[in-house]
Amino acid sequence: MDERVALVTGAGQGVGRAIALASARQGARIVIVNDYVEERARRVAEEVTAMNIGVQGFPCQADVTQWAEVSRMIKEVADKFGSVDVLVNNAGNAGHAVADVMGSSREFVETDPDDWDAWVDVNFLAPMYLARAVLPHMISQEWGRIINVISEAGRVGEPRLVVYSGAKAGTAGFSRALAKEVGRHNITVNCVALGTIDTPGVSSVVGDSALLKKMSARYPLKRIGQPEDVAGLVAFLGSADASWITGQTYGVNGGYATLP
Repeated sequence: MDERVALVTGAGQGVGRAIALASARQGARIVIVNDYVEERARRVAEEVTAMNIGVQGFPCQADVTQWAEVSRMIKEVADKFGSVDVLVNNAGNAGHAVADVMGSSREFVETDPDDWDAWVDVNFLAPMYLARAVLPHMISQEWGRIINVISEAGRVGEPRLVVYSGAKAGTAGFSRALAKEVGRHNITVNCVALGTIDTPGVSSVVGDSALLKKMSARYPLKRIGQPEDVAGLVAFLGSADASWITGQTYGVNGGYATLP
């Protein structure tokens, strides 16, 4: 990442943590570790710094569903390190119980509009807030990378995850449009769409149970993903090597969805 400043949201565990570590190995100068839980952010930032490869990890607690907190975080980063060059919007799942995310939530017809906000806020509005906050710097320096981590639910649709699917699809559409708008400034915008990943939350639900076996059978590779399966692609898209790739969505899904 050519000594760049990288910000990864929701990086206190799981996929976000793996992306933060991969960004450090890719050559970022500073890795900003954002998480809603301060202790998680601090722990991963310390882990980045402890790699002893000349990269500094910096924890930054913020609720990315709130424009005021996003603005505060980006200003804090700018004051300390000179703004964000690589943005990874990884935070997601709306803070709901993992059981909901795994598909046991209610059918859409059983929900009310008040139930939708949490899904929409973190999966759709938050990526827009972050992009809006970092783009002035990226445009001024004529370089930037924005990677939005979405879900295959946004591409194929998942029952009982209707609002979540819609929010992720919205982020994909937003990303394609933004890529066309900012490409003239040498800024790329891409998405990575995930299948089921073995994060701490998912593991707490499925463990080594029959449910895990059943879920794995849905994937041609016969396993669910690991955070490291995602991190390498995200780090590549954030690098100078991906300079002619923009407006794309890449599936990291074990073959679950094979879309053009």
